[in-house]
Amino acid sequence: MACGSRRNITMMLITDLFWNIGWLLSLNLTMLFAACPDQDPDLQIWNPGHNKEHHAHIGRNRKLLLSSSATVNSIHIFDGGKLVISDSGKDPIVLRTRNILIEDGGEFHLGSEDCPFQRDVTIILYGRSDEETENIHSYFGLKYIGVSRGGTLEIHGAHKLSWTFLNSTLHPGGMREGGYYFERSWGHRGIIVHVINQLGDVIHSDRFDTYKSTDESKRLAEYLDRVKKGLIISVAVNDEGSTKLDEFARNALSKLGSKYFRRLGFRHPWSFVTVKGSPESSAEDHVVYQGARGSAAAKVFKLFQSPNGDHFTVGSVSEWVQDVEWTAWFNRDDERGSGDWEKLTDLKSAFPGKICESPIDMQVVTVDGIPASLTAQVFHKHDLDYGFVCRNKDQVNGICHNYKVRFLCGKPVRPKVTVTIDRHVNSSIVDLADDASTWKAGDVVFVASTDYSMYQTEEFQLLHCPECKENQVKLQGKAKYLHMGREVDGVDMRAEVGILSRNIVIMGEMEAQCYGNNACTYFGFDTVGGHIKMGVGFKAVHIEGAELKHMGQQSMGHYPIHFHMTGDVDGKGGYTPPTYVKEVSIHDSFSRCVTIHGSNGLLVKDVIGYKTLGHCFFTEDGPEERNTFDHCLGLLVKAGTLLPSDRNSKMCRMITDGGYPGYVPRPQEDCNAVSTFWIANPNNSLINCAAAGSEETGFWFIFHHVPTGPSEGMYSPGYSEHMPLGRFSNNRAHSNHRAGMIIDNGVKTTEANARDKRPFLSLVGARYSPHVGADPYKPREPALIKNYIAYKNQDHGAWLRGGDVWLEDCQFSDNGIGLTLASGGTFPDDDGAKQEVKNSLFVGESENRGTEMSDNLFWGPGGLDHSGRALPKGETFPMRGIQIYDGPINVENCTFRKFVALDGRHTSAIGFRFNNSWQTCPNNNMTNIIFQDVPIASRVFFGEPGGWFNHLDLDGDKTTILHDVDGSVSEYPGAYIVKHDNWLLRHSDCIDVPDWRSAICSGRYAQVYIQARHPSTLKMKIIKDEYPDKPLFLKGALGRHSHYQQYQPVVMLQKGYTVHWDGLAPQELTIWLINFNQNDWIQVGLCYPKGSLFSIISDIHNRLSKRTFKTGTFQRTYKMNNLDHGHPGRSYYFFDEDTGLLFLKVKAHKKRHSFAFCSLQGCERIKIKASIPDKSRVSDCVLTAYPKYSQMPTVDVPMPKKLQIAQLSNSDHFVEVKLESYKMRFFHIREDMAYSAVNGKKYYHDDEGMQIVVIDGKSGKVVDNRSFRRAILRGIPMHVENYVTNMKNNSIALVTSKGRLTSERPWIKVLTELGATDIKLKDKLVFVGYKGSFKPEWVKLAVGEDTAQLHEVLPIPITKKLKL
Repeated sequence: MACGSRRNITMMLITDLFWNIGWLLSLNLTMLFAACPDQDPDLQIWNPGHNKEHHAHIGRNRKLLLSSSATVNSIHIFDGGKLVISDSGKDPIVLRTRNILIEDGGEFHLGSEDCPFQRDVTIILYGRSDEETENIHSYFGLKYIGVSRGGTLEIHGAHKLSWTFLNSTLHPGGMREGGYYFERSWGHRGIIVHVINQLGDVIHSDRFDTYKSTDESKRLAEYLDRVKKGLIISVAVNDEGSTKLDEFARNALSKLGSKYFRRLGFRHPWSFVTVKGSPESSAEDHVVYQGARGSAAAKVFKLFQSPNGDHFTVGSVSEWVQDVEWTAWFNRDDERGSGDWEKLTDLKSAFPGKICESPIDMQVVTVDGIPASLTAQVFHKHDLDYGFVCRNKDQVNGICHNYKVRFLCGKPVRPKVTVTIDRHVNSSIVDLADDASTWKAGDVVFVASTDYSMYQTEEFQLLHCPECKENQVKLQGKAKYLHMGREVDGVDMRAEVGILSRNIVIMGEMEAQCYGNNACTYFGFDTVGGHIKMGVGFKAVHIEGAELKHMGQQSMGHYPIHFHMTGDVDGKGGYTPPTYVKEVSIHDSFSRCVTIHGSNGLLVKDVIGYKTLGHCFFTEDGPEERNTFDHCLGLLVKAGTLLPSDRNSKMCRMITDGGYPGYVPRPQEDCNAVSTFWIANPNNSLINCAAAGSEETGFWFIFHHVPTGPSEGMYSPGYSEHMPLGRFSNNRAHSNHRAGMIIDNGVKTTEANARDKRPFLSLVGARYSPHVGADPYKPREPALIKNYIAYKNQDHGAWLRGGDVWLEDCQFSDNGIGLTLASGGTFPDDDGAKQEVKNSLFVGESENRGTEMSDNLFWGPGGLDHSGRALPKGETFPMRGIQIYDGPINVENCTFRKFVALDGRHTSAIGFRFNNSWQTCPNNNMTNIIFQDVPIASRVFFGEPGGWFNHLDLDGDKTTILHDVDGSVSEYPGAYIVKHDNWLLRHSDCIDVPDWRSAICSGRYAQVYIQARHPSTLKMKIIKDEYPDKPLFLKGALGRHSHYQQYQPVVMLQKGYTVHWDGLAPQELTIWLINFNQNDWIQVGLCYPKGSLFSIISDIHNRLSKRTFKTGTFQRTYKMNNLDHGHPGRSYYFFDEDTGLLFLKVKAHKKRHSFAFCSLQGCERIKIKASIPDKSRVSDCVLTAYPKYSQMPTVDVPMPKKLQIAQLSNSDHFVEVKLESYKMRFFHIREDMAYSAVNGKKYYHDDEGMQIVVIDGKSGKVVDNRSFRRAILRGIPMHVENYVTNMKNNSIALVTSKGRLTSERPWIKVLTELGATDIKLKDKLVFVGYKGSFKPEWVKLAVGEDTAQLHEVLPIPITKKLKL
């Protein structure tokens, strides 16, 4: 019994053991099936073969496993059906179908998150847009994968690193160091010289325009003579270089070994390579110019060996190139009548000037795009000389198709010169920032441009590389351009390297050329690609590890990946796991990359968008929130036709659908905004993303005042403009044409009408002011831009408009303009906001010089070493680090590096928006600014008439001002820096800064906005009573057709002013007090005709609530001093009818926050209504106002003390000089006085005569002080002449006279030697001169009968600006 019990127990244990093993096995199998969908035992093998008529319907819980290639008409998965692609086997699977529709419980699986698909599979979506409508779905269209309500789409390809950075620089020619490529065409005329050392490095290059000037010919000869023996010289002609050649140059080239240069003819291509000192080594080629219609090339390639044994070839090609292009399509005739006759002679008559004289080729297609050769019709004529003829009588069915033709024509020749240094390698091993071991031989990668042109992006195929480390790959072929792989001058400029290849490929099948109504006017290729679209109510969508190629269509709603009105797609919407798109490469797309429309919470991570039309990463209508773009990269983004903001100038002008009759497009305002990241709602996050090249902009935050399209009504008006910004950190933008980043503008949310003729969704103005909860009545919530990098953007690194946009730890380099901060406008609705930049770096011209070739439209000298480099906009464009527009802004703890002005290019670290009609706020604060490799003369520039600054006569150009809080900019703590000729802001102690076109001043400043009505077309003249001979003329900030005009001067407080007009005074004026603190005031005298009557009130206008409260009235007084006795509620005005001046004391009564324009209650205003007598004349009262109301100039706020040299962080510094010569009057005593002061130390004259104080131009120290008494000189300054002659070069000379100059002529010689021009002497003279080889900006002469004065700062050390 006991034995039996033990046996039973043993059997029970064995049974339990097997049961547990079985349970574990079944559990593991279940988990395996769940992880790898193709291992599900319920799947049935499905191999439908190749049948384009097969409509595959997978429903009623059928589960199919596709294990081989197939072609079907369409696939519909529904009602519990499932289609899985098999991951077993080695052969690739190719599935061709018109579409795949997944809905109502249907599922489509390619791997899973836990079991990524490893096999190669390609899904090809085919079809044409001109096919029967039965093939076009009413919602999804054609060539689609569509996921509708209840559908599941799971695509999970093999994991690959999506993109990373170069960690070593890739040079032209493919080597880590060396290799060179130079290319130029029009605009680079003359003799091009390159000097190359024996290692194959270009050590210098220059261009000599010997077509224009014999001086250039002489300079060429001198240049070649200075080249050291043993160096390689490459010389070539581009365009024309013979016209002004002289014997010096011809002899110099002959001496080097040239046999043809002496007889170089007009526009002859000529190339020459030699070694200096070895004329026998020369290689040369020369051909005769063939005229405007013929190519001609002179080519030289010479092999050299470096001292270390490496070989390299120097190539030089001088040529005239004839390019070819296809004409437009012509369809003069059709098939009616005897047939379709497209004779060349008839076409030339019908389309004059559109077809070349002798076409090279001809193409003929039907109007539907079918090549003539595929129609099986018989053609009577089909040749270049005659044209094309199809006769109906020759056809089987008696009728021809309707054909169109186009011709290939040669374009006029263009010049081209190419200089190369070939290192004889055809592969490069490059270092990457990350482990790229998932990248395999045969994969296609790209290396992004690190220059201004996005077209310098290059593609490479990877080679097998057993010697590579995990972070290295081998590229096949040579790089044509320089791609940076390191930090440059403190800015991370490493090129992005991305991989396009994936094992899962989804692509559209494309026609050979554009056809039908598919935007063929703008694109010569087929733009009807495939697309993946998710509709509302899908069950699950996860896409990762896929390559999407030839996807998207130039029609609304058909994009490579499109979430359309799907609502919340994360946990908030019940999706577990949340929806995502990851590790996807989208390239050669025809419309966008990833579109999020009416959808929230989507994760888009590690996605590449490469070569696309229209906005790439696109949020559409405005309500899209909480979406995250993490580590996404977009580049080579070009214009598309869909929205006005997608279009370029040509498209904008030609596509006027939706415009009101009479609409005339303005491309720069209505369109021209295609962007890599187009974000229509701020509440989305962008982290670690890169915008590496767009025809317009990298990141653009745009605002829909109300949601548009299907999203209409989803939020209240203005919601998006107040929405706080999501996370924006570690993003970068470069190689964009317009800007790396923009926060500005909205889109037009109303249809076109008579009042606003622009089409729906055109660009319009908008202002961003983020608040907690998007509620403007709640506290402001700053939009934080952190760790943003912007470099090599042609126009702007960033343009940010709105309130409370703050930047921290950002980097800007080599942008046309690094950063412009624009406020919410003249009247910010969100008053009190400011913009800040902290702890950021601005670099002007870095060591990333770029590659000289045709992709870089502008090339010229620059940087500290004056070397050749790519330029953002033009040779003379004044690059700036920060551009001040209006304000208020706060710039703190920022470093500016390598901003260097040239003679002819006004580069500066800090500048102002030129051609600016708007206000400039006095609260533009600079604190703890550091300058490195920035000459002090290049720190700030206020502009001057000419060039990019135009006339510098708009209102904002005249009222510029900034506040140097701690003296780190000007060396004067607390000073204000103002435009040098604005005497509303200056006083007698201000110090001129000639190099900046500015003055350093002290004072308390505010603004008044003067709004004028009836009329609104006047120019205003405003004068400070202390300086009646120095008026400021203002045109007004608004257009001439506005119903009112607004003038916006900055004024010094507690002063008196008068205002005059160039016509009859306005009947209505409103004076706004802007940046006035409580009890601040100015006195204003407004010019009106005699007999005018006035009604004057004061009020407060709250711009947020749009409410206005009357606060008082003004009563007339007949005593001027009663103006001071007014109080809130009742004030006085005084009208002096003799002068025509209406006087008011304009005073603020309310408290104001520090950065607010107006008081806490609103903007305090004074409103004047005038009844003006008929037949009154121009209201300009200057002649009667002064000297009656002139005031003695006073300095209310003393000038700050200049920082000592020991307190400065730079060796560059200012030396302050003040010179005065004057007559001092004390009752009946008159005495002449004169002195020179250097940094506050005065050097007085003891006797009448001349005094010269000499300052060393390198150290800024006084090295001599010499007086020349008049009694000794006897009016003949021989001693002074000798003294100046013996003065050391690079010396500053401070010259003052005491007493009367008895002779003029000899003095003129002395002053001229020190740089004076246009000399007209008077009794008193002061002069700041310079002994040296050039004339600095600050050389000045002042003369007067009773007094002469100069007060300015001079930059130390004195250096000559290099010429362009």
